[in-house]
Amino acid sequence: MSTPIISFRDAVKVFPGTRRRPEVRAVDGVTLDIAEGEIFGVIGYSGAGKSTLVRLINALERTTSGSVVVGGRDLTGLSESQLREVRAGIGMIFQQFNLLSSRTVAGNVAYPLEVAKWPKDKREERVRELLEFVGISDKAGTYPAQLSGGQKQRVGIARALAANPRILLADEATSALDPETTREVLRLLQRVNRELGITVVIITHEMDVVRYCCDRVAVMEHGKVAETGDAYSIFSSPTAPITRRFVATSLRDRPSDETLARLRERHPGRLVVVGIDEVTGSTRAITQVFRDQGVEPAVVYGGITEVAGKPYGSLTFEIAGPDDAVAAAIARLRDVTAVDDLGTAAAPAVEPADTEPVETDGRSGPPRTRVIGAQDYGMLGARGARLAGPDPLIIEEDD
Repeated sequence: MSTPIISFRDAVKVFPGTRRRPEVRAVDGVTLDIAEGEIFGVIGYSGAGKSTLVRLINALERTTSGSVVVGGRDLTGLSESQLREVRAGIGMIFQQFNLLSSRTVAGNVAYPLEVAKWPKDKREERVRELLEFVGISDKAGTYPAQLSGGQKQRVGIARALAANPRILLADEATSALDPETTREVLRLLQRVNRELGITVVIITHEMDVVRYCCDRVAVMEHGKVAETGDAYSIFSSPTAPITRRFVATSLRDRPSDETLARLRERHPGRLVVVGIDEVTGSTRAITQVFRDQGVEPAVVYGGITEVAGKPYGSLTFEIAGPDDAVAAAIARLRDVTAVDDLGTAAAPAVEPADTEPVETDGRSGPPRTRVIGAQDYGMLGARGARLAGPDPLIIEEDD
């Protein structure tokens, strides 16, 4: 990676405790680089520390220890006036839009330019340019109360772009929007990145947001970065338990225990979950394996989405045929893709058996473990690529 535009080095942010509230270590030893010109996602559940992390980038929060370097400047020792210079190159959009209700759309976009003391004619020209870019030129004289959520967020994006920032921070910018409007806003952020060359950092708890538009992603838990990598590897071969949970809930491609029980009632044959990965040509190879072994496969469940414009996910097959032919087919499939053999209704199996630590919530004693079953194993060990589309194809028989 080239010289990063944002670098965290062992960054820690601690909020002191009070008599009523204990100390909170919101960011705990984060070391992370974000490259210039990429769309970088930071994902985590509520309380993971992701919003505090993004506020360290524009120094709305100061690190307790460690360092944050933005655009080559270490924020740690800068004065407030020096920080204002850094912040001038950083735009930010918010979940609740934060628009000024007493100002029109044009007035909201113009506000940061007024603060920066741009001449009136330059302000007006810039506002027209930005409203056209975000697709709401016809709303220039409208007040925020008259806008839809998606329109409000477009205003927020235009306002954040007003002063030509190098970095755009989006803190849960789509959480208050419906799915279709979310896609529209994400497509706009992709345009901002692609056409204007602006580095975009997206804070979210939604894996669908990450898989739709992010180049790379960091997964946070308890103030730490549990896992980081390109979206390809995060989806195809997650390693941290928290990442596997995120991926499993996003892809929705494997039957739950309840669904598996219903499938076994209707399908007495061998049930096998097979990873679909167009990048490695597994789709064609799977078809050839079934043909060579003379077995009869039937799709009974699955979810396929797009990863870098190619299919990715898994399908559950019922494989019918002589026992030796079915066994040979499964063995061959393992050579080309990820395979979980769930057995038959008469002889059910959940594979692979594995364990992962479960938090003890501060209780004493050794960590507990639990068996990862078919419903939450996700795509461990499967291969894939970077996601380029938001909508999975779900294949399931009617109950």
